[in-house]
Amino acid sequence: MSGPIIVGTDGSPAATAAVRWAADDAARRGCPLRFVSVVDHWAYGIPKFPTSGGDPLTAHAERALAAAEAVARERQPDVKVSTEIIEGIPSRVLRDKAKEAVEIVLGSRGLGGFAGIVLGSVSTNVAGHAPCPVVVVRPGWSGERGEIAVGVDDSPECEPALAYAFEQARAQGTTLRAVHAWHLPAHPLAPEITYDVEEVREAHQRVTREKPADQRKRYPDVPVREELAYGHPVDALVQASRAAGLLVVGSHGRGAVGSAMLGSVSRGVLHHAECPVAVVRSPSAS
Repeated sequence: MSGPIIVGTDGSPAATAAVRWAADDAARRGCPLRFVSVVDHWAYGIPKFPTSGGDPLTAHAERALAAAEAVARERQPDVKVSTEIIEGIPSRVLRDKAKEAVEIVLGSRGLGGFAGIVLGSVSTNVAGHAPCPVVVVRPGWSGERGEIAVGVDDSPECEPALAYAFEQARAQGTTLRAVHAWHLPAHPLAPEITYDVEEVREAHQRVTREKPADQRKRYPDVPVREELAYGHPVDALVQASRAAGLLVVGSHGRGAVGSAMLGSVSRGVLHHAECPVAVVRSPSAS
């Protein structure tokens, strides 16, 4: 496995949860860990080089990195760890760092205020742009294990998410749950259009069965459960997250900036899922 798992940290509870998740994943996958803390002086009008008293933001970053390293070494002492402080805008720095990472791991919400790193907005922005998988971890996560749930549809963007989900399921020695949500199309301007519900359902069932077929061949030892859910994809995936250790989604976003590039499903799942969420973007969407 080439490249590190990069963790953005600001010392917040969510960032600490992200450190724990990343340390476990690094141990499973044989990757080094790199903790990055971004110092954004511009956001608070603090001079880059104070004349006296030191730089409070840099001092905070140093403390956050030391705490992250201590948590990781206690949890997974054999994982190689490095740290880095970078000056800049957090989302932009982490998106640039993603080019050299196998994975970016972030907390769902940071400290804000004095720390200057609000990972609630940062995590959404990075997940919408990064070329590598981005895992977002909520505060309070401490190591719960469960199945790997992955959203399945008939789009090309689904393929990288499936590949990542199967890899995680094998690394964690757990079941993969492939979730495909469907509903009858609505035509408000032509309400007389009718559908054979059973035929539509069977078509969606084929998607659920056939889409993971290539990855099943690559990972024959991973048990797979197929779930066809009637309703909105966000509702189905959030429901699946309640029994999952990780929820994996692709992204169909096509926007120019920020969370618009995530797509509505991945953005909704990030806000409401009850387990860590991995957003895996297609290279063609980057």
